[in-house]
Amino acid sequence: MGVMAFIAAAIAVGLGALGAGIGNGLIVSKTVEGIARQPEAKSTLQTTMFIGVGLVEALPIIGVVLAFIFYAAA
Repeated sequence: MGVMAFIAAAIAVGLGALGAGIGNGLIVSKTVEGIARQPEAKSTLQTTMFIGVGLVEALPIIGVVLAFIFYAAA
C-alpha cells in the first residue's frame, strides 16, 4: 500500500501541474492576441485573464491536497 500511495501522490501533483501549465499558457496567449487586436480593451481582458488564471491554479492546489491525503494514507 505504501508504494502505491507515493505513486498516486506523484501523479496527482504532476498531472495537476501539467494541466495548469497548459491552461495558463492558453489563457495568456489568447489574452495577448486579444490585446494586440483591440488595445483599448486591455484592462478588461487583463481582469478576465487574472480571474481565469486564478481558477486554473485551483487544479494544482487540489492536486497537492490529494497528494497529502494519499501520503497520509500510506
